[in-house]
Amino acid sequence: MASFPVSGRGRSSDWGFPRWRSYGSDQSAVAQKECDRHGCSEAGLCPAPKSPNNPDRWHFCQKHAAEYNRGWDYFEGLDKEEAAERKRTEQRDADAYTEASHYGWAGGTGDGNRTADEMLALEALGLEADAEFEAIKRSFRIKAKAIHPDVKPNDEEAAKEFQKIQVAYEVLKQAEDRREWKG
Repeated sequence: MASFPVSGRGRSSDWGFPRWRSYGSDQSAVAQKECDRHGCSEAGLCPAPKSPNNPDRWHFCQKHAAEYNRGWDYFEGLDKEEAAERKRTEQRDADAYTEASHYGWAGGTGDGNRTADEMLALEALGLEADAEFEAIKRSFRIKAKAIHPDVKPNDEEAAKEFQKIQVAYEVLKQAEDRREWKG
């Protein structure tokens, strides 16, 4: 009969799923860079290039990274054509970010509280950016009663305007529902 050596250690509590120990219980130290600015002992979490078009990086704290970037020339060392190409590329990327704002990624170009779609909807209803939802409902009802297809049959312009204010009201209603927690 074969015998296996028995160690004095007990069974690890870190086997299988679920993990039997808590996820934050690891006791090992995490290495962290210090700010590369002389005399600063803050964490160096913000990498910055040592020189233009160079892969070597400084690691600054947030305060010193802001100070470093304040005087940075992003086009230094590039000729006119390369600088123009980089500027075009950055503008293209910024335009893509703006174009994607309707997905809610960029927040839109509204007034800070409302998206661009909401601002257009308010404009369609003839309201200001700070209009309350009660004013939105009131404005929609007044306009809808005036141009409803039942009131103005066979009027194409009235039908288009009615659809426009109906869509505007739906946009604003959905935005209001998102803002208001219904828990």
